[in-house]
Amino acid sequence: MLKVSIRIAAAIAFAIATANLNETARAAAAVVTHATTVHKFVAIDGVKIFYREAGPATAPTILLLHGFPSSSRMFDTLIPMLADRYHLVAPDYPGFGHSDAPSADKFSYTFQHVADIADKFTQALQLKKYALYVQDYGGPVGFRLAIAHPERITAIVVQNAVAHTDGLDDKRWAGPHAFWADRAKYEDQFRQRLTALQGAKARHLGSSPHPERYSPDLWEDEFAYLSKPGIAEIQVALFYDYQSNLAAYPAWQDYLRKYQPPMLIVWGKYDPSFALPEVAAFKRDVPNAEVHVLEAGHFALDEAVDEIATLMRTFLEKLPQ
Repeated sequence: MLKVSIRIAAAIAFAIATANLNETARAAAAVVTHATTVHKFVAIDGVKIFYREAGPATAPTILLLHGFPSSSRMFDTLIPMLADRYHLVAPDYPGFGHSDAPSADKFSYTFQHVADIADKFTQALQLKKYALYVQDYGGPVGFRLAIAHPERITAIVVQNAVAHTDGLDDKRWAGPHAFWADRAKYEDQFRQRLTALQGAKARHLGSSPHPERYSPDLWEDEFAYLSKPGIAEIQVALFYDYQSNLAAYPAWQDYLRKYQPPMLIVWGKYDPSFALPEVAAFKRDVPNAEVHVLEAGHFALDEAVDEIATLMRTFLEKLPQ
């Protein structure tokens, strides 16, 4: 009888545990939804801009700004983890992803021009207020938006984007400085550097000790995009203008110090492009910034999307609605 009782008790305990696990699974699944995600185009100054959108239109908006050589696709895994509570909008810049890519001799590929297009994009979608998620090239675009319209910015999530020279390691950035100083001499070399398959792979893997966590589709797809006619010229032109961002850093820092926007920094520590001291630089300007250094690389969503989504939800919930 005792053995039977023990078996019954064990069965009951197992059933309760299983029920709890199922409830937990259902609770987790409840915050992940692809149901509202749509893929659209809007014309801005004659350029067709592609964007992904999800979540209730009346919910607080998050504007997701991608890096190089990615597109709004980099947010595919993050968007459904936030779409139950937030309105998410992720555009492709001109010359990226599914947006139009007018040739470099017909369109001025500068970060200011891309930011102007992004600004007009937010106006076309009637985005009155929004939190920014900035990664890599998203930093120069996003900080220009913040300076132009500080009243619209509810918060900034920084994920491996820079606004200080602290993040530009001298050794890693010696090549770009040489290119900016003598474009004619280094342009062919930089075209190869920006568009090579191994370069695309290295940008994702960085020094991560877990390369097996990364899908080869990431760099294979980016390489295919970079190999399309005219794209290399576009990327060379835009990267040549990257030096304008360094000149703008003091203005961005002044904005941060003056407005003290709520800031969440989620930094992949295996980044081959931007150095970790950038995190401390942001903290100098925004002392109350929340910082998390992650086991991830330059594209931290590749390896830590669950963690970033959780951190964002906790951070955003603290903001006034």
